[in-house]
Amino acid sequence: MIGIGESFALASAFAWGVAVILFRLSGQQLGPFALNLFKNVLLLVLLVPTVVLAHGADWPDISWQHWLILLLSGVIGIGIADTLFFRALNALGPSRTAIGSMLLSPFVILLSFVFLGERLGVWQWLGAAITLAGVALVNWRRAHPLEQGPDQQGLWALVAAMALMATGIVTAKPMLESDPFIWAVQIRVIGGVASMLLLMLVQGRLTAVLGEFRRAQAWPRTVTASFMGTYVAMLLWLAGYKYADASIAAVLNETSAVFVLILAAVFLKERLQAHQWLGSLVAAAGVLIVVAN
Repeated sequence: MIGIGESFALASAFAWGVAVILFRLSGQQLGPFALNLFKNVLLLVLLVPTVVLAHGADWPDISWQHWLILLLSGVIGIGIADTLFFRALNALGPSRTAIGSMLLSPFVILLSFVFLGERLGVWQWLGAAITLAGVALVNWRRAHPLEQGPDQQGLWALVAAMALMATGIVTAKPMLESDPFIWAVQIRVIGGVASMLLLMLVQGRLTAVLGEFRRAQAWPRTVTASFMGTYVAMLLWLAGYKYADASIAAVLNETSAVFVLILAAVFLKERLQAHQWLGSLVAAAGVLIVVAN
C-alpha cells in the first residue's frame, strides 16, 4: 500500500503540473526572476495564517541552531538555486531544462545516502531508474540540424541549481521531521525571499522588477497559478520529504513532467507523440515499483 509520504510526493507533482498549465494559459508577462519573487512573497504571506491555524499564535519551540539551518536551507534551495535554475531555463529552453532537472534525484539520493544514512533496496533502485528513464523519454526530442548547441554556462547553472536544491532539502529534512512543520516551511521561505531581495538590491534591479509588475497582465490566472504551484505544491513537496525517504520522494517528484504532458494534451489540446505515451507508461511502471517496495 502506498504510504502517506509517497502520496504527498505524487500529489505535489500533480499540483505543479496544474500550475504549469495555468501559467501557460495566463500568458503572464513577468520575467523569471520577478515571477519567482512574486510566487515566494505570496507563499510567505499565505503561510502566516496557515501557521496560526496549524500551530497556534505562540512562538515556536525551535532552537536557534534549527532556525539558522532552515534559513540557510532557504537561501541555498530557494534564493540561489532558483535563480540559477531560471538562468538555465533562459539559456537552454524548457525541453533541455526538463531533462537536466532529472539530476535532482541522483543528487538527493547521493546526499541522503551520505548525510541521512538512507538506503534503497534493489527493487527501489530499479524502480527509480525506470521512472527517470520514462521521464527522459517523455521529454526527448530530436535536435534540428540547424539548432545551436546548449549554452555551456546554462548547463553548469542547471547542474549547480540541482545540486543546491538537493543540498537545501536534505539539510532541512531533519528539521521538517522534528520541528512544527508549517513553521519550518515558513522559516525556509523567509531565508529564500530575504536572499532574493538582497540580490535584487545589490544588482540594482529594483526599478526593473517593479516595472515588470506594473506592466504585467492576466493577474487572476497568474495569482492562481502561483498559489497552486508555490503554496499547494511546495507544502505537498516538503510533506513528501517529511514522511518519506528523501530518495523516494525525489524520484516520485520527477513524475511532474508526465502530469504536465497529460494535462497539456487535455486542456491545451497538444498532441502526444508515441514516445511520450510510452514514456508516461514507463514512468508509471517505475513509480509502482518504487512505492510497492
